[in-house]
Amino acid sequence: MIEKLAVLNEKYDKLTELVSDPAVIADQSEWQKHVKARAEIEDVVLAYREYLAVEQALNEAKLILEEEKDPDMLELAQMELEENKEKKAELEQQLKVLLLPTDPNDKKNVLLEIRAGTGGEEAALFAGDLFKMYSRYAESKRWRTEIMDANYTDIGGFKEVVLLVEGKGAYSRLKFESGVHRVQRVPSTESSGRIHTSAATVAVLPEAEEVEVEINPNDIRIDLFCATGPGGQCVNTTQSAVRITHIPTGIVVSCQDEKSQIKNKAKGMRVLRARVLEKMQEEAQSKEASARKSMVGSGDRSERIRTYNFPERRITDHRIGLTVHKLDQVLEGELDDIIDALVTSDQAARLKGEE
Repeated sequence: MIEKLAVLNEKYDKLTELVSDPAVIADQSEWQKHVKARAEIEDVVLAYREYLAVEQALNEAKLILEEEKDPDMLELAQMELEENKEKKAELEQQLKVLLLPTDPNDKKNVLLEIRAGTGGEEAALFAGDLFKMYSRYAESKRWRTEIMDANYTDIGGFKEVVLLVEGKGAYSRLKFESGVHRVQRVPSTESSGRIHTSAATVAVLPEAEEVEVEINPNDIRIDLFCATGPGGQCVNTTQSAVRITHIPTGIVVSCQDEKSQIKNKAKGMRVLRARVLEKMQEEAQSKEASARKSMVGSGDRSERIRTYNFPERRITDHRIGLTVHKLDQVLEGELDDIIDALVTSDQAARLKGEE
């Protein structure tokens, strides 16, 4: 590990020289390439340099303990030794995490698909609650959101909604949200006060660039229809809604959120590329017999991952056994505690796999 870190440290210094070189600065595309490469290794290099400083302080403290006779100096050196031993252990763990292979999708934008599952109207209302929760979380991170498509219900929920989330680290923070989310509460439509269990599914797809997924125009079929609103009533007399079928995979995408047919088609193609990329990645992973599933789940949208219990104000993430009694705050978008725990669990599992 130390040898690898030393190589990265040397590379960082060379890149720092390059981004300050007037000849490189004059070529903006070259300069940006070096700036990006430097930024990608900056966190690990800075942690390594801190590690070296702590190691030097440890050696100095040991030297004082060997040579010094003054009791006060010996006491200070012993304190510094213990303090830096702790720091060194923490930095070693941090460096191991920073050196783990990164998910190539982590820096991408996200297409968040939320669908009502079992539970009828109550499931659709819960899908609406999840939509608000993720929208508020994105807002707290200063990410931009845009509804790509939505199928509303009469009482304010969603049969299905597709949300684009654009921002730094969006996929890295949201990727563990894929799966079945279960709710236990008394529905607003229930007169007898009985607790019902309903569910909604969430799929988190990294947005695919056109260069990653090239879709041949001859491989798609586009159908036009009138957009509909709650209850199925026609909300647009022109055929602005678009249904795109990718013939080779059978993937179908509909988009009717915009009044413009052109805009709906553009949105639909972004969703289609993401779904085709997901299918390609799933097929590639299934061929790797040695691939291990993460402790926090495979990202399979059929896996039950979390329960939202309203009577007890409790949320339980079943993958890592985490329970928090702050349901109101989480539904308002305060997801960081849960997401941090999932990220930490995933890192621990991957570190174990590296041993």
